[in-house]
Amino acid sequence: MTGAVASLVGEELLAPAPPQAVAFAAKLLDRFEAPLAVLFYGSILRTGDLDGVMDFYVLTEHVRPGPRGLATRLLWPDVSYHELELDGQVLRAKVATMTLAQFQAATRGQGIDTTIWARFVQPAGLVWSAGPAVAEQVIEAVADAARTAARFAAALGPSEAAPEAYWSALFRETYAAEFRVEKGGRERSILGFDVARYHCLLIACWREEGLLDIEPDGPVRPTLSQADQKRIQAAWRLRRRLGRPLNYARLIKAAFTFDGAARYAAWKIERHTGMPVALTPWRERHPVLAAPGVLWRLWRQRQAQAKAQKAGKA
Repeated sequence: MTGAVASLVGEELLAPAPPQAVAFAAKLLDRFEAPLAVLFYGSILRTGDLDGVMDFYVLTEHVRPGPRGLATRLLWPDVSYHELELDGQVLRAKVATMTLAQFQAATRGQGIDTTIWARFVQPAGLVWSAGPAVAEQVIEAVADAARTAARFAAALGPSEAAPEAYWSALFRETYAAEFRVEKGGRERSILGFDVARYHCLLIACWREEGLLDIEPDGPVRPTLSQADQKRIQAAWRLRRRLGRPLNYARLIKAAFTFDGAARYAAWKIERHTGMPVALTPWRERHPVLAAPGVLWRLWRQRQAQAKAQKAGKA
């Protein structure tokens, strides 16, 4: 690890992870070919609420063979859903899979994708790696994600403000580019988890990028030339213009390749409506074809419940 940014993210990535995440990562190793690293991230890492769905990235050495692998080369990552019973509790996880090389290119900001560096500028844990050399590569990749995010934040944020204002501006822009439906102020809840962390990370990134010479006591101002600002803003406009079509394409791919989609959808429906969905082998194999029938039955069930409640009040 070299540099302040790599040291900051390395300390965070290598911190002890929740035992449930470590146990789940161990299970995932048997589900993927040639795994190199497993990253744990997302809201449960911040809150510890294991009633929800944990988020993992499994980084592999190569993509799977065949047509599925071809699709993954063009539209990574692959997505799957997994469950694990541990000490009497059912743990759930949504897992994204891509190669380490794809991950490294994405964190450097190569291509139009924003999802990887925008996710991994946020806290994450390296819960498993194939060895120290791989761990070093992952740490440097996550440091690149922070540098990429901070560079865009310098051009997309205000001319001068507190560090969190730059991160807020960046997250709002990435949500819009990624076709993500987020409640207003979502970026404040992310930053509010650890304001000091984001402050230190922005300063470290800007110093390494040559955008800040001296940290002032109050607001900060990146030393970004007008030419560099125009160049980064132009790069962002391209990503914003193409980000939604890219994510539409990913959603279409996921509709046909999301392993465990039926179980994930059934759990989400029961969690939000209280109505269990019976999983049949056909529904598990054909979740897209089964969806209209499932939704129709749920609608009829809700209508029947509403009528019964109305009759009870009469």
